[in-house]
Amino acid sequence: MAQYFNLHPDNPQPRLLAQAAALLNQGGVLAVPTDSGYALACHLDDKDAAERLRQVRQLDAHHPLSLLCHDLRELANYARVDNAQFRLLKAGTPGPFTFVLPASRQVPKRVSHPRRKTIGLRVPAHTTLQALLAEHGAPLLAATLVMPGEDAPLTDALDIRERLEKQIAAVIDAGACPAQPSTVIDLSGDVPTVLRHGLGDAASLGL
Repeated sequence: MAQYFNLHPDNPQPRLLAQAAALLNQGGVLAVPTDSGYALACHLDDKDAAERLRQVRQLDAHHPLSLLCHDLRELANYARVDNAQFRLLKAGTPGPFTFVLPASRQVPKRVSHPRRKTIGLRVPAHTTLQALLAEHGAPLLAATLVMPGEDAPLTDALDIRERLEKQIAAVIDAGACPAQPSTVIDLSGDVPTVLRHGLGDAASLGL
């Protein structure tokens, strides 16, 4: 049965954060709140955990996953970023945006797009998730928690635990999340392109 961590939304308890981070290090897949709905997340370097994450979402090996990063500096370690891209990243982080960028060598090949060698990255504006990322000390591999055959991400921790209690290691509850996914912006080409309109306002970035 999935563990259930009830964390304070403004001051998440360090003891519970440490327990959740330990599950990640042991290969667990966690349901974590973000500023745009829940996501499934696991250790970036754990191939088996990534496969379990894909199984829960019923994603094939070619479906792109994203990295949840603690800050813009960490994000830049996992992508090749020029000055124009950096200005857009700075304007949109932290926030409900996922940016598609050329992956750096620090991103495992099995994670990046098989043909384009890109990766989606985001810096979420969510206190509890930020605290978990700081405790974990590295980005998390993630996918929006949209169940097969459904359109919107799950937003209620108790509902997630009931539906996935035998498939994931834990659910983190820090209050309700928005029912919209992040806005996805492709910065890997010559011109920024909005691939998915979500909670983030692309117009605020001049797009």
